[in-house]
Amino acid sequence: MSDSPSNSPLLHTPLYDLHLALGAKMVPFAGYAMPVQYPLGVLKEHNHCREQAGLFDVSHMGQVRIKGAGITEALEALVPVDLAVLPKFKQSYAVFTNEQGGILDDLMITRLADDEFFLVVNAACKEQDIAHLRAHLNGFDIEVIEDHALLALQGPQARAALDQLIPSAAELRFMSASPATVTIDGAEVECFVSCAGYTGEDGYEISIPAQHATAFAQQLLALDEVEAIGLGARDSLRLEVGLCLYGHDLDTSTTPVEAGLLWSISKSRRPGGEKAGGYPGADIIAAQIENGASRKRVGLKINGRAPVREGAELMDSPGNSIGRVTSGGFGPTVGAPVAMGYVSAEHAAIGSQIAVLLRGKTIAVEVVKMPFTPQNYVR
Repeated sequence: MSDSPSNSPLLHTPLYDLHLALGAKMVPFAGYAMPVQYPLGVLKEHNHCREQAGLFDVSHMGQVRIKGAGITEALEALVPVDLAVLPKFKQSYAVFTNEQGGILDDLMITRLADDEFFLVVNAACKEQDIAHLRAHLNGFDIEVIEDHALLALQGPQARAALDQLIPSAAELRFMSASPATVTIDGAEVECFVSCAGYTGEDGYEISIPAQHATAFAQQLLALDEVEAIGLGARDSLRLEVGLCLYGHDLDTSTTPVEAGLLWSISKSRRPGGEKAGGYPGADIIAAQIENGASRKRVGLKINGRAPVREGAELMDSPGNSIGRVTSGGFGPTVGAPVAMGYVSAEHAAIGSQIAVLLRGKTIAVEVVKMPFTPQNYVR
């Protein structure tokens, strides 16, 4: 997350006017004016998404289409994923790494055809990611999709809600995608639907032409089960299910192994695999896979009711600094404060008893398994 510099005008998503009409409180986020909450409030928005369906504007994210003969192998040189085995209209989570094994960004990759992929990258990293792709994929067709909005519909009722507008989406399962059409003002509008999200709930992300985004959002919001949800609840929802936020839980000095993202490295790209290495920082990451990392991302159960925020120092029982909190807050579904952070490897085991420094006082903390609340993806 990075706010826009004060001398730079904030960008608007295609849904900006709708946010204002809905009474949203707008804040700077990654260079955009984005809704942090609506009149319903963060707590009720969070609970509504967990219980019914929430609509999020994620149009600030970067959407990129890349194609050309040999693009699979070229992309594999940038991410530790075996893209050659990714079927058409299936998605994969991935990370861009640097030569030190650090994470430049995390992203979603969907195969559209044998020689074509669709990427969704983080808003705060969008420009650097595009530059990174252009620098390393010279000769390939790289299209930054700037005329489409991106909406996320999340929650246990998301499937029933979208079924009323895009019936074909009901056939999708977690990490799959498909082109689709939706009727807006009597016209058939082409869109692209993926079964994914950032809340731990079942749901979708829909890429749709910008000129139709507001009307589409209004159709969804007209359904009883759907409410508009802002960035505040988006953050508490993702934290409860242990999902990382780039720039907080992930950065250029953090490796996938330290971050607990070994699962994002295809087995064939790990040491001993038939396609081992071949991406930036592979030797450093391979050494951590084989020998362990000196620190690890862990879930933190806080003693008491006071939320612990990013940057809070973590300590062992003698009072030595062993790490820091990278994300923290109150978990409405959990009914208690939740946090995640990095600690030295010797304190990373589940059940480890450590402490956090909170307003000059030490509070007991237990290292616990994530997610804090179960993920409910439909697979």
